[in-house]
Amino acid sequence: MEPSTFKIRDFPQDERPRERLLSEGADKLSNQELLAILLRTGTKKESVLDLSQKLLKHFEGLRLLNDASVEEITTISGIGMAKAVQILSALELGRRMNRLTYEDRFVIRSPKDGADYVMEEMRFLSQEHFVCLYLNTKNQVLHKQTVFIGSLNASIVHPREVYKEALKRSAASLICIHNHPSGDPSPSREDIEVTKRLSECGKVLGIELLDHLIIGEQKYVSLKEKGYI
Repeated sequence: MEPSTFKIRDFPQDERPRERLLSEGADKLSNQELLAILLRTGTKKESVLDLSQKLLKHFEGLRLLNDASVEEITTISGIGMAKAVQILSALELGRRMNRLTYEDRFVIRSPKDGADYVMEEMRFLSQEHFVCLYLNTKNQVLHKQTVFIGSLNASIVHPREVYKEALKRSAASLICIHNHPSGDPSPSREDIEVTKRLSECGKVLGIELLDHLIIGEQKYVSLKEKGYI
């Protein structure tokens, strides 16, 4: 007779992720254990902990798993459509909770505040995203909008698109942000030209460009601090 599917309850009490979460707290569990709770069951040949470890190994940890599709996840033996959907749902809830935390009238007091607001969202992006934060007179974030995706140049990032949303939201000021997928946030000539053009247009409209931040891998550059605004 074939062995039954490995489940979390089949493990010794001190190895069960659910029991450990209840007794020690979710923050004490490893990524493997948290995924095992989501997956609930393994297969006839491998435990749920083995399956979660295989998933993490395939995607090199949570970083690539965060952007994985259902099709990519279900290529892993032992993970079907239902398990893939559970994983993607949990990841999306995490992203939404993170946005709620920051979007509750987040105040931008410094370049670091602006970078912290978007760092986890933007540092893993494989393409350049040009994002604007629109602020009120108290420097609270009214709205965040991705204006365009692709390589940055002055002809594509048009002030009209940037400031149209500022006027719509009655914003007092804005911060422009874009990422460098290479991980190096050093500004290019195009970055500087775009910044100067947007700053000049903002002065005409009476909507101040407070900063232009470039996001890299856990680091950033402020063009305001560099003297380009």
